[in-house]
Amino acid sequence: MNEGKTSILLLDDEPIVSKRLKPSLEKKGYEVETFTESVAALQRIWERNFDIVITDLKMEGVDGMQFLTEVKERSPRTEVIVITGFATMQIAKESFQKGVFDFLAKPFKLSEIAEVVSRAEARQRQNQKALKKQ
Repeated sequence: MNEGKTSILLLDDEPIVSKRLKPSLEKKGYEVETFTESVAALQRIWERNFDIVITDLKMEGVDGMQFLTEVKERSPRTEVIVITGFATMQIAKESFQKGVFDFLAKPFKLSEIAEVVSRAEARQRQNQKALKKQ
C-alpha cells in the first residue's frame, strides 16, 4: 500500500459492472483500473502491485480462480474480493482456501461492495503497520 490512494484493480467481463463500480469507488477516493479481459488484467498484475483486486470468476481466457491464484502468488499482501453470479458453497470454499478476502454474490448493492472494500483497506493498513514494527 502506498502512502497515497489505495489502488484497486477491477476485473469483470461484463462492462456494466466496471461502469457502475469505478465511479463509485473513485468517488470514495480509491485509484481504480478496470479490465474486461482477464489476460490484459493478468499482464497488469505483473507490471505493478495493487492493494485490492476485485474479480469475477466466470470469464473467458484466464478464469477468476486462476486469476486469484496468480494475484496471490505475485503479491500475497493484495486483498482479493471475488464477485460472481455463480455463487455456490463449493466455489466460496475454494475461493477462501486460495486466500480470498471476501466473496460477494451478484447482484450486490454498491453499498455492499463499498463496505467490503473498506474492510479490505483496513486490513491492508493493519498489515502495513505490522510490517513497519518489524
